[in-house]
Amino acid sequence: MTSADLFVALACASNQSIFLAGTSGPVWRVVQGVVRLDRDCGPIRQPVQLALPGDLVGIEALCGQPYQLSASAFTRCRLEPLRPGSDAAPEPLWQQALLQHLGRSQDMAQLRTGSVLQRLSHLLNLMGLERAMHEAGRLGQADAVRQALPTLREVALLVDAKTETVCRALAQLLPPRSRKGGPTRRSTVRDRPIHAPGRRATAWVANATPMGVAA
Repeated sequence: MTSADLFVALACASNQSIFLAGTSGPVWRVVQGVVRLDRDCGPIRQPVQLALPGDLVGIEALCGQPYQLSASAFTRCRLEPLRPGSDAAPEPLWQQALLQHLGRSQDMAQLRTGSVLQRLSHLLNLMGLERAMHEAGRLGQADAVRQALPTLREVALLVDAKTETVCRALAQLLPPRSRKGGPTRRSTVRDRPIHAPGRRATAWVANATPMGVAA
């Protein structure tokens, strides 16, 4: 990665790596979506924190240090780098990072303790899906709400539960899948329709594309 590449905004698909522990780069601000920060324990990823829109990731760069944690897109997300000498004055950023760390640590505790239903409810709230869930039935966007979530495996890893347990709990929390009218016919992979999410559905389900690159 060149020095110019360090300061190009990123658009990442769900589960895409943003940076790895031990590498160096700028401080990033999350513009959209949710970023997960992990500690690498050999082949195992240990979730440490989530970063939400407005949060900073890679704050170690302010000290000239490499990243201590690995970052990946928990949902489809966009990030922008903070350029030295512009909006990256160290003191305000450190204050934000401290307050952010306290708040996100409490969030992580709620995501790892209590019943699985409680953990998932808090996760959906952090992701901003509660309102979408309430409107899903009225707008016919139940499937779009489900598509906005990461895979069951990723959700289960975050909330420290089995995938089967997460699947059952989400079935209680999320609106039911939409059912298309018309006669029932045998479904095949070839003739299954593919539906794009509604306009008001979150953009996290779209494919990632690089930003800041001329067309």
